[in-house]
Amino acid sequence: MEITLESPLDMHLHLRDGDMLKLTAPLSADFAGAVIMPNLVPPVTTPQMMVAYAERVQAALGGAAFTPYMTLFFTALDEAALLAAKGTPGFFGFKLYPAGITTNSEGGVANLRDADRTLHLMEEMGIPLLVHGESHGFVMDREQEFLAVYRDLATRFPKLTISMEHITTAAAVRLLDEFPNLCATVTLQHLIITLDDVAGGMLQPHLFCKPIAKRPEDRDALLGAVLGGHPRIMFGSDSAPHPRHRKESCGCAAGVFTAPLALPKLAEIFAAAGAADKLQGFVSGNACRIYGLHPAAKTVVLQDTPMAVPAAYRSYGQTVIPMDAGKQIAWSIK
Repeated sequence: MEITLESPLDMHLHLRDGDMLKLTAPLSADFAGAVIMPNLVPPVTTPQMMVAYAERVQAALGGAAFTPYMTLFFTALDEAALLAAKGTPGFFGFKLYPAGITTNSEGGVANLRDADRTLHLMEEMGIPLLVHGESHGFVMDREQEFLAVYRDLATRFPKLTISMEHITTAAAVRLLDEFPNLCATVTLQHLIITLDDVAGGMLQPHLFCKPIAKRPEDRDALLGAVLGGHPRIMFGSDSAPHPRHRKESCGCAAGVFTAPLALPKLAEIFAAAGAADKLQGFVSGNACRIYGLHPAAKTVVLQDTPMAVPAAYRSYGQTVIPMDAGKQIAWSIK
């Protein structure tokens, strides 16, 4: 069996910087393009920083046919600053992080009401807002608690396109149907694992991410929405590489590295469910319609021929362990 995809997109990708960027960018280029996250050290907060980062991404790609859609770390900005950002080639939108909620987010938003003027201007200018939606509460309840913030934003800014990034709960899926200006990304790992896979036996550090994997009923709700072709859910891998020593240590870094196997694993999931016809919408069609994207032509053919996932990816002095390291998965890229 084969599945042919046209211009697949990853709507939430971490490439990091420096030597890690050089390692991960080529491993992420099976897609036609991706929305690149800005939470570097220091975070990407200005158009000048964004352009410089995009140039480093392109250099690391080594000529691969891949478009980086660049984001800026959300801060309260005036009209002139927003116009400057919107007019910068490659700019896609703003990524909002609650302060201190995830990797390199210490400079995030502490009080969202302080940014109301910026959000009104973004609404008027048609600039998307991408949100890491977690509170500082109990780890299993953080997304659930943040849903009230999404409701408030969607109500007060009805023309602002708001992406609930990497949703993990059944409640978040239900919320999508309450507001037409809400959309969402879903990761590969949250379609497969639950918290039991992370910490039910021996701790699996390479499956630890934020938001943390939830209950079986939450995973099943995500699967049902994605396989059913929900029109406002998009694939966003949240592929988040960390050096092996930062994952296999006290203070394990949050992030699952899935970029090199994302498309084959998605093909496996969709084909097994008899929903192969829904994969194109999930990995490209919905995003293109929601955001008005026109990615460069790129055809990817997936086949039900096994693929051996490397035990590790090593280059430029970096070692990164992928999801399913050392295992054989059922599909591969032809």
